[in-house]
Amino acid sequence: MRRAVCPGSFDPVTNGHVDIIARAARLFDEVVVAVGVNKGKSRARLFTSEERMAQLEEVCAAFPNVTVAGFEGLLTDFCVAHDVHAIVKGLRAVTDFDYELQMAQMNSSLADVDTVFVPCSPEYSFLASSLVKEVATFGGDVSGLVPPEVLGQLTARLAERAAEED
Repeated sequence: MRRAVCPGSFDPVTNGHVDIIARAARLFDEVVVAVGVNKGKSRARLFTSEERMAQLEEVCAAFPNVTVAGFEGLLTDFCVAHDVHAIVKGLRAVTDFDYELQMAQMNSSLADVDTVFVPCSPEYSFLASSLVKEVATFGGDVSGLVPPEVLGQLTARLAERAAEED
């Protein structure tokens, strides 16, 4: 069985993430969406790891061969523990490639794992979770950038944060 992992922080889940996951689901028999849990960044996150995993489970329900799991530490340790030999990473631009190639080479030196690069669909080439958060924070329309299941949660969370700051 061909298994792959799609790792990320997914804060929040964007349509670009879903595009890469959907394409990985066509290429592999099983795909695990691995949500990184970095305790040091928990204050900077908009959503908890549990919330991000729930969002992903909801938006990935249409893909029967996709599961969602959280992980701490090295992605390669997660891969070894789950018998995964492929990491799928989406690439938006050359700058992504420079960073991801270095990461892929490091990962392959740590475990028997290869990285598969999937270029993002052109309509998502500019899309990043950090930009979505920034635009939404200032009242911009991000309805075309995140799944509908995420949009309501994003809007509500930003409203909560704004109310806390007042």
